[in-house]
Amino acid sequence: MPRIYGKKVMLREYMKEDLTHMREWVNDEEITRDLSDIFLYPNTLNDTESYLNNILEGKDSNRAHFVIAHKSDGSYIGQIDLIRVDWKNRTAEMGIVIGKKDCLGKGYGSEAIKLMQKFVFEKMNLNRLELCVHEHNERAKACYKKCGFVEEGIKRDCIYKDGKYTDVIFMGILKKEHEGLK
Repeated sequence: MPRIYGKKVMLREYMKEDLTHMREWVNDEEITRDLSDIFLYPNTLNDTESYLNNILEGKDSNRAHFVIAHKSDGSYIGQIDLIRVDWKNRTAEMGIVIGKKDCLGKGYGSEAIKLMQKFVFEKMNLNRLELCVHEHNERAKACYKKCGFVEEGIKRDCIYKDGKYTDVIFMGILKKEHEGLK
């Protein structure tokens, strides 16, 4: 898979060397608190290594994995992945994490999302890109809206976090909406 270049970031392939950077955030609650429940428990070195090795082996055609990296030197910033690619219905679900705290709030995530949208709609010829976000994750919601995602629904009291239930918001963007943003 070719690298995808933006102004500040590139989406590149995973490399063995990324393990060190992944280990820096996988057990950091500040980074993982709004990610999936696989981060509910501490992730061992084996867990992270197995995840990375599965990506490097490239056995799942219904997923596409990219590292978000600095364009200038290819150094790791985070990850953006397509999960559950549905080739029949031309849809995919996206997940993203900025793993370096000093890279938060600098526009790297929104640039990576826009690059992913271009890839999804123009190269993969998918019709829909979707994601879900915890209702209280204001930073993520603002970023997704900035990138053209639309709130489509709410799964009420879906997540139990910090002693209370919270909603999950489903968001999506269609190919025609993406084309209208250009």
